[in-house]
Amino acid sequence: MGPSLAFNLLRWAVWSMKTALKAFSLIEVMIVVAIIGVLMAISIPNISKARLSATRNVCIGNLHQIEAAKRIWALEKMKTPTDIPVDSELFGTSNYLRDKPICPAGGTYSLNALANYPSCALFSTQGHSL
Repeated sequence: MGPSLAFNLLRWAVWSMKTALKAFSLIEVMIVVAIIGVLMAISIPNISKARLSATRNVCIGNLHQIEAAKRIWALEKMKTPTDIPVDSELFGTSNYLRDKPICPAGGTYSLNALANYPSCALFSTQGHSL
């Protein structure tokens, strides 16, 4: 009698595993690297745009907080539209905002008169405005 069926199946499994363990060719590796490069080229500009948009949105949120603090200050102190608050009147532990907001892109905030919105120094270059 010949070898058993289980032995033949085991021998076939070992043979198929040996032949299946081939290395990738250079062409296949180059194609994969090219695909990854194309995907990176597509995604990197979108990531930088999302970052700029996020910093602009945070800055606009800060400007909204400053504007609200200015309005409350003007109502409580009975100020005229031409009055300009100073930092010590709006920011501090006992004032309307505990800390003066900081622009995440490095701009500086100007409080301006009550009739005007507060502004960021990056208004013209990055669109940080109300």
